[in-house]
Order: sequence, then structure tokens, then C-alpha cells
Amino acid sequence: MKAFVFPGQGAQFSGMGKDLYTLFPEAKMLFDKANDILGFEITTIMFEGSDEDLKQTKVTQPAVFLHSVIQAMVKAEITPQMVAGHSLGELSALVVNKTLSFEDGLKLVYQRALAMQKACEINPSTMAVILGLEDNIVEEICASIENEVVVAANYNCPGQLVISGSISGIEIACEKMKAAGAKRALTLAVGGAFHSPLMEPARAELAHAIANTHFANPVCPIFQNVNASASSNPLEIKENLIAQLTAPVLWTQTVQNMVAAGASHFTEYGPGKVLQGLVKKIKPEVEVTAG
Repeated sequence: MKAFVFPGQGAQFSGMGKDLYTLFPEAKMLFDKANDILGFEITTIMFEGSDEDLKQTKVTQPAVFLHSVIQAMVKAEITPQMVAGHSLGELSALVVNKTLSFEDGLKLVYQRALAMQKACEINPSTMAVILGLEDNIVEEICASIENEVVVAANYNCPGQLVISGSISGIEIACEKMKAAGAKRALTLAVGGAFHSPLMEPARAELAHAIANTHFANPVCPIFQNVNASASSNPLEIKENLIAQLTAPVLWTQTVQNMVAAGASHFTEYGPGKVLQGLVKKIKPEVEVTAG
């Protein structure tokens, strides 16, 4: 069975999507429509902007979404039998499996980006990647840090877990992780503690936007971040999407469950190759390709 997967924030690069815009009339139409919906020329930033320009959350999230969705729309020759997306990529997946329209998906992504940016300003915070420790050890160390918010945020693949929390909490956690034998404990250049309780203001704001957006019956199931389980129920999909902002991304478990459900070929649509690498580390026997 064929699965499509979609990356999240961090996959962006200068010049992203320009080849699609130039080669495919449908892509050009969709990018131009996106400029109108957003009220600014995101294509100029994507095609000509610096890495610094692309790092702004309000630009990064719609840029990665647009690249992913438009690439799948113009290049995919089949309908997937299941989909999943990493964090922001979940919204890309929901457009490709027809739960959301292109327009509604983009509006939600932009609202999500602005809400997360606001939450980051309310609670200065960060994330760190921990390499070479068992998940349960990382979880125990996070739980041991008192009077600080520190949680497991992204279960990316065996031996790679991202933690999220207050700046001082993450600093303490990194020292403890290194002492416990982590190969690396590296703070990430991100705007805040995504997928942690510190994103509660954004979750509340996005919940309102999602409640007022039409979600259709999808053409195939989506395996969602919060529970790593397949869903085709629009109401359930909405609830899981709202919960996603303050809950961990269960990517390792998601890929394992997709393979258990019959996925044998994964195609990543969007910028970069991060998910191809993660899928291969989680399930080396599956076939993985770029879109």
C-alpha cells in the first residue's frame, strides 16, 4: 500500500517551490491564489528570500504547506491509501486526502502560525534534540526537573527525541541528558516550545478556527500525531488536530502503525528529505521516495 507523508517546520529553503511555479500552470495558479488569500507575496519570499526571511513562523508554516500540497497536487499520479504529516505537515496531509479544501487548509495554517508566534511571545521557550538515549530515559529526566516545563515533544525515530519547554528547563535537561549518556543534547533554533503545555494559548485560538472550518470525509485515512492512529471521521480529526499543539508528535509510533496497516511504500511531498530518513530509521524494510 502507498502512503504519502508531509514534513513540518524546519524543512524550508530559499528558492523552494520555484520549479513547480515555472513548470506547472496549475501550480502557478495555486501559488497566485495563495498570495491573494494571505494578503502578501509569499511566493517572492519563497523563491527569492533569504534563509532568515523564511525563518519567520508566519512565513515558514504557509511556505512549507504550499510547497508540500502543490507538489502533491501536480506530481502525484495516484491517490494514496493513507497519509500522515509531521506537526504542521498534518494540515498538508488533510488537504491531499480531501478532508480540507486548499483554501481552508491555507487559512488554518496561517492562523496556526500567527497563534503559535503569539504564544511564543507570551512564554519565551525553546526545544532541544536528544540523540542516543532510550525514550523512557528522556521521559524520566524531563519529569525529574522541578518548577520548570520540560516535556517530550517529537518522537522522531529510535534514538532521536525532541524535548520542549522553558529556556532554563531545557538547559538543565540538556546537561542531565549528557550526564545520562546522550550522544548529543542540542538546543534548536526555534521560536518556542512547540508541542508542549506552553502552546496552550495557541491551542485555544486554533480550536476556534478549526471549529468554524468544514472538514469533509477523506478519500483515505490519516494517521494523526497525537495518537498515531488512523482516522476517517471528520469530528475525530478535528479534535486530534486541536490537541496536537500541546501534545507530542508520535512519529515513530505513527510509521510503525502505518506499516502494520499495510504501508509498504512511503512518498514524501514537500521540501527536504527529513521524513524519508526518519521512515528508513524506523522501518528499514519499506520503500521510501521523494515526491
